[in-house]
Amino acid sequence: MSRPDDARASAYDATPFLPDDGEPAAYRRAAADCRGCPLYANATRTVFGSGDTSARVVLVGEQPGDQEDRQGEPFVGPAGHLLDRALAEAGIDRGTAYVTNAVKHFKFTVVPERGKRRIHRAPSLRELSACKPWLRAELDLVRPEVVVALGATAGKALLGSSFRVTKDRGSLLPMPGADEQYVVATVHPSAVLRADDREAAYAGLVSDLKVAARALNQH
Repeated sequence: MSRPDDARASAYDATPFLPDDGEPAAYRRAAADCRGCPLYANATRTVFGSGDTSARVVLVGEQPGDQEDRQGEPFVGPAGHLLDRALAEAGIDRGTAYVTNAVKHFKFTVVPERGKRRIHRAPSLRELSACKPWLRAELDLVRPEVVVALGATAGKALLGSSFRVTKDRGSLLPMPGADEQYVVATVHPSAVLRADDREAAYAGLVSDLKVAARALNQH
């Protein structure tokens, strides 16, 4: 595959970087060299999806965090540990799921007065759109029955810009443009960690995940 030139790489579109080979390993290798938006410049690496590529359920978050950027795997930081616990309570085995993010590079700002910590910044709609070809490719590769949108950014990537977590969470929604594929939206695990009432927020996350579990069991 020829390498896209700088002009194409600055077009906020990952499409030129997708491989012709449809194998999961080829997509992971190609994603490592993605320059489809400027976020690659400051991130340590591309964090592609991981897990069972024949999974019946795909979990989609917003973007990698600090630990994910360092380790190169999605949901391995504090939010990931909380998600693992919530999935287990809801009856979903993460080991049989595929886990990814709507955006594959960590977007952050450095705050010197906080010890040069890298603080998460939400991706823009332009960056979300640029990365969408990767998410679409992953869903085409895995072909899950249920996709769980973890947070507003993932929900917008899957269901469109009108998506609102407060309005649409906890329901089994048809995936736009796909037959027999459904989306269940919920909050991002990091929102639970930031919540004033963490116990109630966690219970809501588990309740939403149980909707996805029931849909899987019914099929």
